[in-house]
Amino acid sequence: MSKLYFRYGTMNCGKSSLLMQVAYNYNEKGRRVVIIKPSIDTKADDRLSSRIGLERKVDILIKPDGSFKEYYDDWQKDVSCILVDESQFLTGKQVEELWYVTKKFNIPVICYGLRTDFTSTLFTGSTRLFELADETEELITICKCGKRAKFNARFVNGKFTLDGDSVLIDGSKSNVIYDPLCGKCYLEAKEKLEKEGK
Repeated sequence: MSKLYFRYGTMNCGKSSLLMQVAYNYNEKGRRVVIIKPSIDTKADDRLSSRIGLERKVDILIKPDGSFKEYYDDWQKDVSCILVDESQFLTGKQVEELWYVTKKFNIPVICYGLRTDFTSTLFTGSTRLFELADETEELITICKCGKRAKFNARFVNGKFTLDGDSVLIDGSKSNVIYDPLCGKCYLEAKEKLEKEGK
């Protein structure tokens, strides 16, 4: 029986690059993969884009109110693997539909995404993936201090912030960037912000 995999990590840990590598490996063997991205991730529009320059068009841009059920008949024909980028933006129901695919159609589904947002709160999609995934794997990157990064810090116009909506795509007009930080560096940035606010 196929499995639902959740490969998660902070920003800049190589999630999209790894997904594209997996897709390439399947395609090289003559196997069909389906690549999915939630439409809420507007960066690169209908493409996957990695920091190291890799790009690939997605097959499905799923809307927040969309369902994967409409694709079930097609997927059962000749799909060897389903790959999902930015899976933290999936709804709980969409994650359940992908889990269903692994059990009923015997198609592996590999989801790549963030564990938590910039306030260290689990995303809805990530929560459901942790609950249903047959296997989870943390992808590692490092903090500016050289330690293992565990947090996604949001910076707006160069300043650390804990304000704003959970979803704010980097590169937007508000000059948002995300930086992976270890627990110590994240806490120090948070304490500095709180001190400046007094």
